[in-house]
Amino acid sequence: MQLDKTSYYDLSIFNRDEEYSLFHRLDFTTTAGGRDYLRQLFSTPLQDIAAITHRQKALQYILDRESNWPSIISNGTIVVVENYMEAQIEPISNTEGVALRIQAVINKTLYAPDFGYIKFSFTQLVNLLRGFRTFVEVFNGDDAPKVLKVLLDRAQSLLHRNEFNDILEIEAAGRLNYVEILRYDNYVRKRHKKVVEELITLYHQLDAFYAMAKAVKHFDLHFPVFTGSTRPVVKARQLYHIILPTPVAYDIVLNEQQHFMFLTGANMAGKTTFIRAVGIAVFMAHIGMGVPAAEMELSFFHGIFSNIQVQDNIFKGESYFYSEVLRIKHTIQQINNGKNWLVLIDEMFKGTNVEDARNCSLAVIRGLLNSSDCLFILSTHLYEIADELRDEPRILFKYFESEVIDDNLHFTYLLKDGIAKEKIGYLILKREKVLDLLKEIK
Repeated sequence: MQLDKTSYYDLSIFNRDEEYSLFHRLDFTTTAGGRDYLRQLFSTPLQDIAAITHRQKALQYILDRESNWPSIISNGTIVVVENYMEAQIEPISNTEGVALRIQAVINKTLYAPDFGYIKFSFTQLVNLLRGFRTFVEVFNGDDAPKVLKVLLDRAQSLLHRNEFNDILEIEAAGRLNYVEILRYDNYVRKRHKKVVEELITLYHQLDAFYAMAKAVKHFDLHFPVFTGSTRPVVKARQLYHIILPTPVAYDIVLNEQQHFMFLTGANMAGKTTFIRAVGIAVFMAHIGMGVPAAEMELSFFHGIFSNIQVQDNIFKGESYFYSEVLRIKHTIQQINNGKNWLVLIDEMFKGTNVEDARNCSLAVIRGLLNSSDCLFILSTHLYEIADELRDEPRILFKYFESEVIDDNLHFTYLLKDGIAKEKIGYLILKREKVLDLLKEIK
């Protein structure tokens, strides 16, 4: 699956206001490197159902063994060991026996601050090695999903160093004194620096996968089922927008027979939120995560393309309407390749007059209906164009209900069959006392 930068922004997967992004919402990593790798996973949705299934199994595998996750490795462990590997403190000479003990006493006595740093850092190195031994013993079974198996097989290979085994055995026996610390400090930093650095990189990746698994558990997400069909379909029950604190859930069915949802409703009634909720859920499915829905079944999509927050460009001298036209043009060029796309369009052609917008919208909708490889969700404030599309069997008409009671506007956030009729712009002006303010102008 692919998304362009605009679609990532439209769906708030990444956002300038980080707090309101999907990435921030689902980020349970504990290390800076893990967070970077998680961002990479979000930036590269998977390219086929097999890869998605492998990742789903990996996350479930982690959840099934979550109680055994080696919490002995913390962000502090990683930071300390990273700095330790780069420390400019020269290891003691590679001596043994009495010479080693003498050298150790000298270092401990004359270079106390350096020894204190080495001792503290070495303790964290031991935690890293112990944690990875747990990973290998508990998580690297024959039934481990391929995604994890590759990482843990490599970790097992890296751990297979005599010095690492000796360190763990000595530590387990309670014999890790200052002599042994200085002896193995020399081995680790001179001979195995690259090995330790690669273990840290592996942990960053494991941290990212664990974060995804924790998000699935924390938000009670459910793994979707991919149909394997070459025809586009999205079917979800109780799907909701995961970024919102108190979201409303909806059912949705789009398929080859009805592949175009025509969405109407008043401003603030929930149209844009619904469009984003569908896009986010489909995106999450394609990075191998659970989705915010009770159940979800869908085909593989080669991409998501959105037209939600079109911006004008004063530096290029492009008007808002011209930017809308360019985005629609880009959409058509992108999806006209025989592959399955989910196309999300919110309020087309706001940048021109009503008559122009009506004609442009009708032309675009009728053209898009010819695409049998894509699913479309389009919202519009131009209810009138629905009259000319009512007899089109491929269009599913839905609207968000709103009510006016005693001149007060009430949103039910219910998604119903049909076309909205309310026109409440004037009412909102009145409710917000804009009309009263206008009367006060002198």
